[in-house]
Amino acid sequence: MLCSINSIGLIGLDAYHVTIEVDIANGMPAFEIVGLPDAAVKESKDRVRAAMKNCGYELPARRITVNLAPANTKKTGPIYDLPILIGLLQATGQLNYNNTNDIFIGELSLGGEIRRCNGILPMVLHAKQLGFQRIFVPLENIKEASVVQGVQVYGVDSVTKLTSFLAQATSLEPAQFSIDFSQQEQNLPDFADVKGQEIAKRALEIAAAGGHNALLIGPPGSGKSMLAKRLPSILPKMTFEEAIETTKIHSIAGILPENCALTTVRPFRSPHHTISASGLTGGGIPPKPGEISLAHNGVLFLDELPELHRDAKEVLRAPIEDRVVQINRANITVSYPCSTMIIAAMNPCPCGYYGHPTRECSCSASKVRHYLNKISGPLLDRLDLHIEVAPVEFDQLSSQEKAEPSRDIRARVEKARKIQQNRYQELGYYCNAMLPTADLEKFCVMTNQAKQTLKQAFEKMSLSARAYDRILKVSRTIADLANQNVIQQEHIFEAIQYRSLDRKYWSAY
Repeated sequence: MLCSINSIGLIGLDAYHVTIEVDIANGMPAFEIVGLPDAAVKESKDRVRAAMKNCGYELPARRITVNLAPANTKKTGPIYDLPILIGLLQATGQLNYNNTNDIFIGELSLGGEIRRCNGILPMVLHAKQLGFQRIFVPLENIKEASVVQGVQVYGVDSVTKLTSFLAQATSLEPAQFSIDFSQQEQNLPDFADVKGQEIAKRALEIAAAGGHNALLIGPPGSGKSMLAKRLPSILPKMTFEEAIETTKIHSIAGILPENCALTTVRPFRSPHHTISASGLTGGGIPPKPGEISLAHNGVLFLDELPELHRDAKEVLRAPIEDRVVQINRANITVSYPCSTMIIAAMNPCPCGYYGHPTRECSCSASKVRHYLNKISGPLLDRLDLHIEVAPVEFDQLSSQEKAEPSRDIRARVEKARKIQQNRYQELGYYCNAMLPTADLEKFCVMTNQAKQTLKQAFEKMSLSARAYDRILKVSRTIADLANQNVIQQEHIFEAIQYRSLDRKYWSAY
């Protein structure tokens, strides 16, 4: 007997429809799975055989062929266990069920329990787009799957409960989506804890308001990491669409917390400086997202930037510009979004005290030059703001006065972001950092004084075309924070100030 069951497969973030065809014929007993299965899919036959036996079903001693269509697309992972078992029960007449409008996804244990899978959210979203009405997923994934509205999503934890429902012997209720965005960020570190560093805090406020990348340079203990870790607390709250995008990536990577419906807090990823290039951008078979994609719609903090492997640093160039990372393998190309704020931190020299006002640097000129040259010009050029984090004075550290809290800074940031969203609402981007070069003239209107100031800086500092664009975008953000439509001279001055540290440190050597 021949029957077919519907399921969903994944290639990167892209889901596709998979039809599981089960044929039982006379002949030498065998159990074959065809359709380009990987090792995990091939092993399904052993899990399915044991699960059927332990749930009280029989696997006939006949020739069983399971085809996963389309047969020219590689199938990966254990997610096809459940649909294969349902197909076998239907083909052998042990389950009276024939509904071609259902989707089944799930891994089986040998005892018949249905285990959680990665990538459920993008698969359920695609199933809805294809017009399927009912989707059966592991119970552990039900909160994630319930995010998708307009379809009936059922969470099941065992084969016996599922088959009983399909045979209409028992009932199951579809999942209901419920989440409270107001409780999403209660435990984020607050800028109220940061003593001093008003210039650095102002620069990070600008970075947050426009979605700009930034480099923090300063001696050890000056607060670079402390400042960076508090950046998510002043970023605008995630929209539902951003939460969906981020959750899809985290689901595929398998890092979505248990019983989590959505990632509602902007990601903050801080990989160790020994991370490889593929760890940053993604890789493996099948290709999984890397740190820059896991930080999508959030912050990627790269501490000790010069200590990163050179290929890891340089591989960031294209993703920073394109906001998408493409992973190419022999038979597959996968793209992951990476609309991420890059915040990097570094010391000015190996000992950390070059340029310190009170401590003497112990590094030779050649050591300082070698250390700074680990950051290439093209990478430095892509970091919009260069921020010097000076040592904090004793009086500031010992002060009992609380600094401005994150909620007040966030209010200004959200107001500036709202201006940008209204300005670009029909263009497909939502912050100044995403503004393409072709639209700079239209949206970055300057006064004559501002234009003359920028011209003088461009010529005197020998700026690149990219640096010119980024100064304009940062100026546009500063003007938005000041609620001004036209970029003024003082906005250009402040933006140029954040591009001058490369002259102080790198040009000196």
